[in-house]
Amino acid sequence: MSKTQDNLKEAFAGESQANRKYLAFAAAADKEGFAQAARLFRAAAEAETVHALNHLRVMGGIKSTKENLQEAINGETHEFTSMYPEMITAAEAEGNKDAKKSFNYANTVEKIHAGLYDKMLKSLDKKENFPYWICPVCGNTFENEGPDACPICFTKKAMFKKIE
Repeated sequence: MSKTQDNLKEAFAGESQANRKYLAFAAAADKEGFAQAARLFRAAAEAETVHALNHLRVMGGIKSTKENLQEAINGETHEFTSMYPEMITAAEAEGNKDAKKSFNYANTVEKIHAGLYDKMLKSLDKKENFPYWICPVCGNTFENEGPDACPICFTKKAMFKKIE
C-alpha cells in the first residue's frame, strides 16, 4: 500500500472518530444546558463526516451495494470472531468490568449485524421496505418491530430508536 493510501486510511479513521466524539460532546453540552456549544459540536461533527466520506471515496472504499454488503459482513465477522473476544479477555484480566460490558454488548450485536447484512445480500432484489429499531444502550438491531425489551441489555422498547 502506498504512503498516500495509508494516509487516506488513517485520515478516514481519524475523521470518523472525531465525528462520533463530537456528537457525544454535543449530547453532553445539551445535557449541561450549553445549546450553542452543542450546535458547534454537531456542526463540526457534520464537517468531519464530509472529510471522512471524501477520504473513503478517494481511497476506493465505496463499491457496489453487493460488494459493500459483503465487506460489511467480513468486517462484522472479524469483530465478533477475533477483535472483541480478545478485548473481552484483556478487560476481564485487568478487572475492567465497564469495558468488558461494553465489549460484550458490541460483540453480541456485531454477530447480529453480520446476519442482517447476509440476509440483505441474499434478498437485495426483493425491494423490501420496513424500519429497523436500535437499542440505545447496547446497539442491538431489530427488523420491523423490536421486542418489548432488548434481550441483551433489557432496555424497554419505548427507548428504541426507529430507523426508516
